[in-house]
Amino acid sequence: MTIDAKITADHLSRAAYVYVRQSTADQVQHNLESQRLQYALADRARALGWSMIELIDDDLGRSAGGVDRPGFQKLLAAVCASQVGLVLSIEASRLARNGRDWHTLLEFCGVVGCLLGDREAIYDPRLPNDRFVLGMQGTLNEMELSMLRQRSWEAQRQKAGRGELFTSVAVGYIRVGRDTIEMDPDQRVRDAIALVFSKFAVFGSIRQVHLWFRQEGIALPVVSHGPTDREVIWKLPVYNSVKKLLTNPVYAGAYAYGRTTSRTQIENGHKRVVRGFKREQDDWDVLIRDHHAGYITWDEYERNQRMICDNANGTRAARGAVRQGDGLLAGLLRCGHCSRKLQVNYRGKRSARYRCRGGEEEDGTRCISFGALRVDEAVGEAVIRALQPHGVEAALLAIEESGKASCEVVLQAERALEEARFQADQARRRYEAVDPDNRLVADNLERLWNTRLEAVQACEQRVSALQTQSRQEQLMPDERAAYLALGADLERAWRHEAGTSEMRKRILRAALVEIMVTLQDDRIRLLLHWQGGDHTELLVRKNRTGRHRMAADADTEDLIREVARIMPDRLIVALLNRAGKRTGKGNSWTEARLKSFRSNHDIAAYREGEMQERGELKLAQAAEQLSISEKTVRRLIRRGVIPARQACKGAPWVIDAKALTNCVPNLEEEAPPAHNPQQELFDSQ
Repeated sequence: MTIDAKITADHLSRAAYVYVRQSTADQVQHNLESQRLQYALADRARALGWSMIELIDDDLGRSAGGVDRPGFQKLLAAVCASQVGLVLSIEASRLARNGRDWHTLLEFCGVVGCLLGDREAIYDPRLPNDRFVLGMQGTLNEMELSMLRQRSWEAQRQKAGRGELFTSVAVGYIRVGRDTIEMDPDQRVRDAIALVFSKFAVFGSIRQVHLWFRQEGIALPVVSHGPTDREVIWKLPVYNSVKKLLTNPVYAGAYAYGRTTSRTQIENGHKRVVRGFKREQDDWDVLIRDHHAGYITWDEYERNQRMICDNANGTRAARGAVRQGDGLLAGLLRCGHCSRKLQVNYRGKRSARYRCRGGEEEDGTRCISFGALRVDEAVGEAVIRALQPHGVEAALLAIEESGKASCEVVLQAERALEEARFQADQARRRYEAVDPDNRLVADNLERLWNTRLEAVQACEQRVSALQTQSRQEQLMPDERAAYLALGADLERAWRHEAGTSEMRKRILRAALVEIMVTLQDDRIRLLLHWQGGDHTELLVRKNRTGRHRMAADADTEDLIREVARIMPDRLIVALLNRAGKRTGKGNSWTEARLKSFRSNHDIAAYREGEMQERGELKLAQAAEQLSISEKTVRRLIRRGVIPARQACKGAPWVIDAKALTNCVPNLEEEAPPAHNPQQELFDSQ
C-alpha cells in the first residue's frame, strides 16, 4: 500500500483514533461482520504508518442522531488537545448522522491539522476539495437518515392503520402470528384481569381497587421479558399496574396507536427528547373498535374513563373522588352564578359548609356560601323518592354481590393453587428425569421441588381458610329477609346507623350528574340533573346569619332577652327549666350556659334598680302602692283593669307605673268581689 502524500511526520507523531459504532443493541449482538470490519481499521492505520492506535467503541448500541455519545465526546476532546493525527471510521455515517456534530468535527480537525479517513481514502479538512467532499458526505448522511426515518414512520403508520402493528403485547393477550393478538389461554390470567374491572365497577376508584387486591392478597399477572422469552409472573399489584389495566383500550377490544407523543427540548445546548406525553382520544392516530376480543365493552371503557376523570380532585371540572367527609354533595354542586365547582369546608367533626370561591381572585369576596345540613337532607330525600320503586331490585343485587365477593377471592386462590401444583409436578418430572448419580444437578432440582411443594401447601391452607370464611359469610334466611325489608323501605336503609357517608355519596353519584345552585333571598334553589337526562328543582330555606343547627330556637332567645331585664340569672335558669326550654344541644339550662348565651347574643345581665329607672313595677310593688293584696292585683290584671305584661306562664308580671296611676279611679269603682276559693286559687297561680 502506498503512503498518502497528505500524511506528514507531524500526523504520525500523534495517535490514530479508530471510531467504532453500531446504532442498536440488536446490531451489536447479530451484525458481527460490521464490527469486524470496523475493528480491522486498526490494521489500516498501522499500514499507513501509525504506531500509536486508540480504539473508541464506547458508542456501540447508540444512535448517532442522539446526544448521549460519550465515545464521540471523548474523540472531540482528544482532537482539541492535538493528540489525534488521524480519525478512522468505516464511513462518515458512523461518526455522525446530523450536520451539527459532523461539521463540529470538521472544524476542530481543520484547526489542529487532523486527518479523517475511511477504508478508501484519506481527507485533509484544510484542503478546499477535501473539505467539499467531506461536507457533501455529511449532508448525504443526514439526508439518508431523514429518508430512512420517514420511510420507517410511513410503514409503521400504514401497518398501524390496518391494526397490525404491535411493538409489545399487553398482559392478558398473546401474539398470534405476526399481526394479530388473542386473549391469553391461561384462565387464571383471564379471571384476574376480569376481576380488576368488576371491582372498579363496585368501588369506582383505582386506589380502592388497588387497596382491595393488596388487602385480600390477590396477585395480578405482569409481563416479564427475560433472556429467553416473554413470560407472565404474578405479583401483588402496585397502583400504576392497576391504572394501566383500567386505562388501556386494548382490554375493550380496541386497537389504538399514537396515544402518547414526544416533545423535543434544548437543554445545555443539546437536544433532549421527552416521551410519554398523553394525548386526547380525538388526537390518537389510529383507533379501531371491535378489533379483537375484549374483557369489557367499549361503553364500559368510556364509562370507566369518565369516572377516573371525575375522581381527579385537583381539577375544577371534575367531581373528585368520594372521601370520608359528611358533606354528601361534595363534587356534585356547581354555582349557578359563575359556573365554578363548589368546595366543602369543615369546622369541627360534622359542621360542613359549601362555598364558591368565584370572586376571590378579583375582589376577595366569595360568590355563595351555605350550610350543608338542610341541603343534604333535601337532596337525599329527593333521591330516595326517585329510587324507591327500585328498592327491592337493589336489595336482590346486594344479596347477590355479598355472595359473589367472597367467591371471587376463593376462585383466585384456587387458580393459584392449581398453578402451584403444576409447577410442583414440573419440578418433580425434572428431578426424576435427571441421572441420580449426578448429585450436583440432582441436589438443586430436589431443592427446587421441595420449594414448590411448600408453595402448594401454603396455597392449600389459604384456600381452606377462605372457603371456611366464605361459608361463615353466607346470608341466613333472616338476614336475607332483612335485606329485602331494607330494600322495600329505602328511607330506613338510607338513615340506618350502619350506613356510611361514602355509601350515601356513591348512591347520590349513581343517580345524579350534578346540581346547579343559586341563592334567591332566603332560599337555596337546587336544579338536580339526573343521570337519565331529567331535571328536578328544589327550594331549601337558608339559615339566617348566625343561625345553625346547634343554636337555640328563636322563641327561647326572645324569652331570655325579655326576662333578662326583670330578673337575675339564677331566677331565669329556674324559669327556663320549669318551662321546658332547652339549649341548642338539647341540654338543660345552668347559670354558666345562660351567661355564655347572653354573651354570644349581646344580652346584658339584670341590674338592680333598672326597672324603677324605666318606670316599671312588679306585682308586689303594685299591690303595696295601691294598698291591696297581690291576689286582687292579679284579678284586676285578668279583668283588664290594670295593664300588665308577662313573658311566659310563671314569669313575673311587669306593670307600667304611669298606667297604674291612671287606672286608680277605675279601681275605686270596682266592687269587692264575693268570696270564691277556686278563683283565689287560680289567681295565686
